[in-house]
Amino acid sequence: MHEWRIHQTRILENRVTVRTDIPPMFGRKGAGASRAFHRQIPGYAVTPLRSLPHLAEKWNVAGIYVKDESSRFSLNAFKGLGGSYAMFRIICERLGLDPEQTGLKELTTGASRDAIARMEFVTCTDGNHGRGVSWAAGIFGCRAHVYMPYGTRPVRAEAIRSAGPAEVTVTDLSYDDTVKHALEMSRRYGWILIQDTAWDGYEKVPAWIVQGYLTMAEETAEELDRLHVLPSHIFLQAGVGSMAGGILAYFADRCGANKPTVTIVEPDVADCIYQSAKSGEIRSVDGIATTMMAGLNCGTPCKVIWPILRDYAEFCIAGPDAFAVNGMRTYAAGLHGDPVIVSGESGASTLGAAQVLLEEPDYQEVRKAMGIDQHSILLFISTEGATDPENYRKIVDSQTDAL
Repeated sequence: MHEWRIHQTRILENRVTVRTDIPPMFGRKGAGASRAFHRQIPGYAVTPLRSLPHLAEKWNVAGIYVKDESSRFSLNAFKGLGGSYAMFRIICERLGLDPEQTGLKELTTGASRDAIARMEFVTCTDGNHGRGVSWAAGIFGCRAHVYMPYGTRPVRAEAIRSAGPAEVTVTDLSYDDTVKHALEMSRRYGWILIQDTAWDGYEKVPAWIVQGYLTMAEETAEELDRLHVLPSHIFLQAGVGSMAGGILAYFADRCGANKPTVTIVEPDVADCIYQSAKSGEIRSVDGIATTMMAGLNCGTPCKVIWPILRDYAEFCIAGPDAFAVNGMRTYAAGLHGDPVIVSGESGASTLGAAQVLLEEPDYQEVRKAMGIDQHSILLFISTEGATDPENYRKIVDSQTDAL
């Protein structure tokens, strides 16, 4: 294990020699099941994979591809994939139904509808997950309660209310403490917790959420195959690590020995994956962190996906909000005719991190360690659009850092 500290950025090389097996539910088999469900949802469509050839030329790499999740359903982000699939699995389990034999139409129009209407779900979110849960509750015709941590911008809370029937409460707690509060509310009122992080005794639902994200991974892989492209490097942003771990697991299962080199990107004030990778076991970041990367502002890794992150991610990067700012502006600029991508603070963080690595001379040793050269093909996932439109405009239209 090797660590670099360059300016405001920390980079950790994770030299793993023994790896845990990829569980089938996080590989191609799991992706097939989640995608079969998502295809039944009205408005389902494969989100675009965009090529940025001029940026690739500037960075002296062979290619740059970006999975753009800003058009996913009506949510402006990918999170509805996990929330809807987990809610589907929970409902099937509660009603004694086989998920492989049960369709969405059966649940929303059949005899199960009245029982589902009496169900109430609860979750903690920093934004996009709660929006996905609220939206899913609207699809299934049930109720939802969403709690948000201290510092949540009003626009994010309102987006959750607009997406579905959820009741939204902003607390004065950190993200991790808000998770605990949601758990307490579930116990007090008999609500069903649908949380995208895991702990001892609470693993099944978070695993279903991770599985739901695999629809995005399978779509990406199929489009890359159509283009005859195999990425050499994937940059994945992480809060609790559910999305990053799911995408990583899928590509490890699909690619085997040809798995791309994976780098996990986090805010430096909420770098729980970085700290856990450095110690070799789950570590939490205490306190109420302040970062514009709201979707990544989480203090403890998701237990069910942590072994995948630990064993299959070659690098971790923790850096400042400048990652988000620079990434958003670069996506929005559409260099020399490259597609313009509207990407929010968390969605653009990985491109901003790569921009530092590829453009700054002080990172030459890191680039060499990562194996990034003129033959490399880089893959990014822009997980959200402009989920905070006011801040987005301030950032891309000016030279200030906004917020």
